[in-house]
Amino acid sequence: MKIVTMLKDVVRSLVKRPFTRPYPREKQPAPERLRGKLHYNPEKCTGCCLCSMECPANALELITLDKKEKRFVMRYHLDRCTYCAQCVQNCRFGCLEMSPAEWELAAASKEPFTIYYGNEEDVATVLAKHTGTDAEPPG
Repeated sequence: MKIVTMLKDVVRSLVKRPFTRPYPREKQPAPERLRGKLHYNPEKCTGCCLCSMECPANALELITLDKKEKRFVMRYHLDRCTYCAQCVQNCRFGCLEMSPAEWELAAASKEPFTIYYGNEEDVATVLAKHTGTDAEPPG
């Protein structure tokens, strides 16, 4: 009895098309409320650090260069992020948003998983302090 059932399944799978989709060749549109890569708007930021304090994965670091002039650099650790959007919900000033279009974030090396957001000169300053040399900002 079990062999007959198995043979039926084999014949049925030879005739019918598979239910899977050829993903890399045929991309499906992303769902509306998909939480993808985090984006930061430094012009709106006041440096309250609620985003980094409330992040359960410690994926965000807000580096303050000059609070009076509103010079901040956000270090976003993409490999730590759980995409819970708690940082977006806690931001009172609307500086953070998660992009539903950018969700294919796999990479072969670990370097692209740390992203610096902010003014280019400020990012270069932070990178120079971090590496001890005059580094170029990523991107």
